[in-house]
Amino acid sequence: MSRALSLRRSLLHLHHHRPKPLSPTTPPPPKPTQNPFSPLNPARKFCTSPTPTPSTNSEVRKYIGYTALVIFCGAATYYSFPFPGNAKHKKAQLFRYAPLPEDLHTVSNWSGTHEVQTRNFYQPENIEQLEKLVKENNEKKARIRPVGSGLSPNGIGLARSGMVNLALMDKVLEVDKEKRRVRVEAGIRVQELVDGIKEYGLTLQNFASIREQQIGGIVQVGAHGTGARLPPIDEQVISMKLVTPAKGTIEISKEKDPELFYLARVGLGGLGVVSEVTLQCVERQELVEHTFISNMKDIKKNHKKLLSENKHVKYLHIPYTDAVVVVTCNPVSKWKGPPKYKPKYTTDEALQHVRDLFKESLEKYRIAAAKSSDDNEPDINELSFTELRDKLLALDPLNKDHVVKINRAEAEFWRKSEGYRVGWSDEILGFDCGGQQWVSENCFPAGTLAKPSLKDLEFIEKLKQLIEKEEIPAPAPIEQRWTARSQSSMSPASSSAEDDIFSWVGIIMYLPTMDARQRKEITEEFFHYRHLTQVELWDKYSAYEHWAKIEVPKDKDELAALRERLRRRFPVDAYNKARKELDPNKILSNNMLEKLFPLSETN
Repeated sequence: MSRALSLRRSLLHLHHHRPKPLSPTTPPPPKPTQNPFSPLNPARKFCTSPTPTPSTNSEVRKYIGYTALVIFCGAATYYSFPFPGNAKHKKAQLFRYAPLPEDLHTVSNWSGTHEVQTRNFYQPENIEQLEKLVKENNEKKARIRPVGSGLSPNGIGLARSGMVNLALMDKVLEVDKEKRRVRVEAGIRVQELVDGIKEYGLTLQNFASIREQQIGGIVQVGAHGTGARLPPIDEQVISMKLVTPAKGTIEISKEKDPELFYLARVGLGGLGVVSEVTLQCVERQELVEHTFISNMKDIKKNHKKLLSENKHVKYLHIPYTDAVVVVTCNPVSKWKGPPKYKPKYTTDEALQHVRDLFKESLEKYRIAAAKSSDDNEPDINELSFTELRDKLLALDPLNKDHVVKINRAEAEFWRKSEGYRVGWSDEILGFDCGGQQWVSENCFPAGTLAKPSLKDLEFIEKLKQLIEKEEIPAPAPIEQRWTARSQSSMSPASSSAEDDIFSWVGIIMYLPTMDARQRKEITEEFFHYRHLTQVELWDKYSAYEHWAKIEVPKDKDELAALRERLRRRFPVDAYNKARKELDPNKILSNNMLEKLFPLSETN
């Protein structure tokens, strides 16, 4: 592992209080005596200065040393944070940090919507350290909630009392090219895994929108990609190792303890710390992505064909318009090769309408002069579409008429972006989700491939009607994807019927500003939006929220109703029984898990 990558990982997962550079006369500090997975291990600090050696030329060496330190820190920071123009690392900053007392640290999810302060954040380097950590904390009855990359909008992995993160357990342990299987440590990120096995001609069957998730985390929350013939990502897991507080390390699979295996695959981090995962992979393929604009009338005519004839398909619905952006992905034909297509519009032409709206909006809100005088403001011609959308929304995020203009500009952007793109699946199946955001995503049954129920399209029509009726300042897109069923009993797409398909629909509100008052107002409006969809649609369509996006109600009656609703869909008693057996002291739990699945309710 390169030093830069190691530094980046350390920064992404915990920010210790940074010490001031040591003066040339300061004696070397003593070597740390903590365990490598100690929550305050100095070896994990980012960009600490090297120990200086006194010299008669101390002044010269001091300035040379400080200059080198500044250059090094600057370079490491650049490659760790998504600055404008640093598109390669746009999604890298998954946690935000704030300066706190020496022994207290703030850990936040990527969107900054949930955060906790803790003194205990552990990063074991191998399974032996993890086993020791779990054993010792179980004896002390001290919580160490498993937390992954911090991407979940609801902060499902956060816990004030303590967390364990496997970012340093990120190796590819074994590759079986013949069986197309790979065994990995659970802390490995999706992109690192894909990069590590591509030389064997293998890749993952499906991907979520981004690649920064740790494998353990993306499986445990029931994440998914898209493709009505392809199941959610947990179905790729054929065996796994759990480090449990009560029973130590156990290995489970379809053959070995299948009941627990199907329960623990989407275990929400509550049944054990997932330390190793064996995944069923597929042959690495190049895909052709086709993006085009349609409308609901034509979608209804072609929906069955689109779902059944494309390996991957998703719709991006744009509120207050009839536009539906259709994105299909299929393997490159071995006989025909990639399609020959010349785009009608350049990228600049596709963006021009959005740029014009931005300039017009700056004038309207009378801040053009201030913007033009700001040396730090990037050139409008260097901004991507999602960056432009964020800046437009930031001007007046809750003004419905302003949001409608932005949505219409987005529809025009996609109309001029129609065309084809060719690349490997891990390159093609991603999606630029934009900046910080609130998200609510629901999963519900949509019939079978042979006989789609069309409930998925009906859901969208009702949702868009609700948005217009209530004049919700709903930005685009409303993202709609599909998967086959999962056999994991805690998956929102779980089903015993092999040919069932499920639709996943996500609504969104962006947080394009760091102004606390404005973020609060956006948050309140989003939860109003979410509540309306819940009341009008969830029960009617048997829709259940994605585990990484479900929010715990503060109201006691609403919480009681949610618990009862979850019981109707998921095996709550079996899940709580397993929790009691594997984690009797609840050291892997957190407030969210306790609220949704109180152990006192177990029969």
